[in-house]
Amino acid sequence: MKTDIMVSGSTGFVGRNLTPFLEKGGWKVIPLSRKQNTENTITYDRLDKTDFDQSNAFIHLAGKAHDLKNTSLDEEYYEVNTELTKTLFDLFLESNCKTFIYFSSVKAVADQVEGILTEEHPYQPETVYGKSKALAEQYLLSKELPKDKRLYILRPCMIHGPGNKGNLNLLYKVVLKGMPYPLAAFKNKRSFVSINTINTVIHQLLTQLPHTDTFNMADDDAISTNELIETIASAIGKKPKLMAVNPSLINAVAGLGSILKLPLNKERLQKLTESYQVSNKKIKAALHMTTPLDTKIGLETTIKSFKNT
Repeated sequence: MKTDIMVSGSTGFVGRNLTPFLEKGGWKVIPLSRKQNTENTITYDRLDKTDFDQSNAFIHLAGKAHDLKNTSLDEEYYEVNTELTKTLFDLFLESNCKTFIYFSSVKAVADQVEGILTEEHPYQPETVYGKSKALAEQYLLSKELPKDKRLYILRPCMIHGPGNKGNLNLLYKVVLKGMPYPLAAFKNKRSFVSINTINTVIHQLLTQLPHTDTFNMADDDAISTNELIETIASAIGKKPKLMAVNPSLINAVAGLGSILKLPLNKERLQKLTESYQVSNKKIKAALHMTTPLDTKIGLETTIKSFKNT
């Protein structure tokens, strides 16, 4: 059996963690990139069916991430997240490669959630990022898949792990500097997924080979942003400072921030205060996962990595 696995986006956050994890498991990872980063790297302009023929699986992590500063052109999202995915999947279908794993996002189906998000939720993306991911998913699902091939579409929620950037790092800096968190009046519940969970899921998909399907990825428990602040404070030996500023005032400030391109804008406020709970029951059942995926323990590991760096 071939043990080669091609991975696009291997230099991104998930790729940097997944690649050594797979290599420890005995797979040979062949990175795919826009630039020749290593001797082993295949660039997109040199990629052809032969490269897929030599691999047992293809993991498509590459994509244009959601830009909270709104400085990216819409065309960039569709070019990278949609068209590149279509090209790679077409090559996969023509080849002898057996497994295609597409790293999508929960935002491909919903930017806001009432209740708990399951895989049955209809496509209702609102941002160009979500729409570009949804179009890619729909293209993959529209193609007839040979009986000897498998397609797994993975939809992670907010990812955390050592080296993580974004809102989690922003909250860490707020707590570290002893600044009060002014959004405590907002009550929410939000799902997270650890990079360890992602590594484990992909490893199990490659070894167990369940039926083709689409799966959400999340740890077991959703927590509020206030609980997240308390978890961060506990991990670095600080006392949490929660301040319940009037939500109307906060919304007005965020609206101004969107106009003046300040750190707190409407989109970032939504990410920090919205409820976004994601079910992981389907993936755990498909892979027979019984070990709890503890959110707070994983977050504490992530936060301590910020402190060390």
